[in-house]
Order: sequence, then structure tokens, then C-alpha cells
Amino acid sequence: MANVNSAVDMKTPQVDAKKVKKKRSQWYEVWRRLRKNKAAMVGLVIISILLFSAIFADFIAPEGYDDQDLTRRFASPSSENFMGTDHLGRDIFSRIIYGTRISLQVGFIAVGIAALTGGTLGAVAGYYGGKLDNIIMRLMDVLLAIPSILLAISIVAALGSSLVNVMIAVGISSTPTYARIVRASVLTIKDQEYVEAARAIGANDFRIIIKHILPNSMAPIIVQATLGVAGAILSAAGLSFIGLGIQPPNPEWGNMLSSGRHYIRDYWHIATFPGVAIMITIFGLNLLGDGLRDALDPRLKN
Repeated sequence: MANVNSAVDMKTPQVDAKKVKKKRSQWYEVWRRLRKNKAAMVGLVIISILLFSAIFADFIAPEGYDDQDLTRRFASPSSENFMGTDHLGRDIFSRIIYGTRISLQVGFIAVGIAALTGGTLGAVAGYYGGKLDNIIMRLMDVLLAIPSILLAISIVAALGSSLVNVMIAVGISSTPTYARIVRASVLTIKDQEYVEAARAIGANDFRIIIKHILPNSMAPIIVQATLGVAGAILSAAGLSFIGLGIQPPNPEWGNMLSSGRHYIRDYWHIATFPGVAIMITIFGLNLLGDGLRDALDPRLKN
């Protein structure tokens, strides 16, 4: 009897090791594949630095974003003012640091609005199908027929120029993309065995969509959201550039570009540094988005 118990005890660690290996999180595997992508890690570092700057802007920026000193107007980049000053003597570096808050806030919240609204419509359309699917998708087709920036301009023009209205406008203009992505994912998932099993034990439609379908549709949504933040930041900058977005003196990169373009022939730094900030942010988000797309692809077994 003692020999039997000792044999069982010797086998137990092996079984536990196998269980641990099987239970290794899917997200751990995604992170492992993402770490191997050097370009994606560069993008992650860039976005991490931007997030850090946005959170701790009050400590990083040497001056307030609207501190004016007319005696140092149009100062060139120097040790005193790292990126120079603008036409009102404001430190451009400080304004760009504070502008990171606004741009990332617009990007993430606008994408959140689009993903929540579009994801809900796409999930309902894909799960129920029929006339409801036809009505929702035709509505999305109407929105897709309008260029997103023109739709955003129309919404902001109707609601007024403000940070909240810009986020709403950019979010609504991006909604059809998420609706189509989620609908396509739901159509491939809703007939899977685990969904049929949930339906067989009496789970209602809401529980099936929330607990089973949407979690398994997250991969394409995450990739699109990462790339969508870049598009949202560009759209917000474009709206501000033409005077329909966030208004001065708020240090949004688009309105900084707009005010600096008048002096670009003589004072290149006023418009150049906000443009570089937009470029680096979009570059980092695109690198991270491409890396996530590869890491979340189940066909890649790196």
C-alpha cells in the first residue's frame, strides 16, 4: 500500500506541471510573440513615453502651457528653451508636453466611443441577422459613404468647437469600421460548439454575446483600436488646424501647427516641432498596431 501511495505522489508533480503548462494564459503567449517583434517594441516604448509625459506633464514641462513672455518672442531653440518659443513668447516644448494629454485623450476616448457603439451594433447585427442586420448595416453603409473627416467636420460644425464635441465627432465617424469588424467576427463565432452549448443550457442572448462572443472577437478589435487611435489623433489635429477643433490657448498639436504656419518661412521651429510630435505619435501607434496584429494572429506559432 505504501508503494502505491509513493507512486501516486511521484506522478503528481508531473500532472501539475502539465496543467500549469496548459493553463498558461493566451495573453502571455501574445505578449511573448509581441516581445519578439522589435518594431512593435519600439512602438510600445514610444507610446509609453508619451503616456508618461501626459500623466506627469505638470512635473516635466518647465513652464505652463500659456505662460507668455513677449520679450522672448520667436526665440530659436536653445538650452533655455529646448524647442524655442512661439509668437507670444510661450515655450513650445512645454506646450507640446501638455498637448500630449489632449491628443491622447482625444485618441483613446474617441476610439472608445467608436468601439463601444460600433461593437454593440455589429454584435447585434451579426448575432440576430435578418432584417435587423440589414437595417444596421445599411445605416453603416450610409456613414461609410461619407469621408470620415467630412463627417467629423459636419458634426463639430453642428455641435460647436470643443474638446468633448471633437471626441464625439471623431468617435461617430469611426463607428462603421468597428461595426463591420465585430459583425464579421460574430458571424464566424456564433455557430461554434461552445455557443451552442451555452444556448442549450438556457443562457439568454445577452449573456451569450457578452460572455462568449465578444471576448472571442477581441483580437481584431484591439488591433483596429490601436491603429484607430492614430487616425483619431490625426482627425482631431486636422479639425483643430482648420479652426473647428480644440481652440487656443489649449495646446493641441493641430492648432499649434495652424498658428505656426504663418511664420514658417522665418521661424521654422514654431510649426516643425508640433508636426514632429504628431508624426512620432502616429509612427509609434502604427508600429504597435502592426505588431499586435501579428501577435494576435493564431496562425503564427513563433
